[in-house]
Amino acid sequence: MAFFIYKMNIINNEIEEYVNSHTQKETKILKEINSDTWKKTINPRMLSGHLQGRFLSMFSQLITPNSIIEIGTFTGYSALCLAEGLPNNGKLYTIDNNEEHLKIAQHNFSKSEYKKNIFIREGEALEIIPEINENFQLAFIDADKENYCKYYEMLMQKIDVNGYIIADNVLWSGKVLDPKDNETKALDDYNKLTYADHRTENYLLPIRDGLMISKKISD
Repeated sequence: MAFFIYKMNIINNEIEEYVNSHTQKETKILKEINSDTWKKTINPRMLSGHLQGRFLSMFSQLITPNSIIEIGTFTGYSALCLAEGLPNNGKLYTIDNNEEHLKIAQHNFSKSEYKKNIFIREGEALEIIPEINENFQLAFIDADKENYCKYYEMLMQKIDVNGYIIADNVLWSGKVLDPKDNETKALDDYNKLTYADHRTENYLLPIRDGLMISKKISD
């Protein structure tokens, strides 16, 4: 996805460094992806990174989903973190419309033990999601902000009851407190939509740029 991401440090740099130093380390391949992304891509801050990546991994391992869908692949870091919770025959579908990013991600996936579990789909997510004949227990949204609400409504049709939708960047560097531009308004709309949805239970977690976690409790 070709968009610029602002990232606000909610905690100061010293505390962030302390948190990272007391969080499980990245695997070798994730460390390499992290380093290469910062060296070789235009917007490396789109990367989930160490702390958020370990959270996604732990969350996935806690619920052990058979099938995961991710909207926004970038260089593949978050997909590999989420894949750590899959069973041997589990599947992760990741969607992106940026050919260059997908080539990098495919290369990274090919070096991973999860290469047989991950399926790349290139194109517009709103067109691709209905074509995937799967139900999911976990979804991760990290793509164009103005379509977050549309992604959510579409994913709710495919997420099993007791499954989860996680959306990234929902604090948008704190700009959601006073939304003025279209992206920020879209994220504020997303937060309000999920909070008001009787079909879900929600928790907005202030990790990095904010993660909205929605558990589907009914159809």
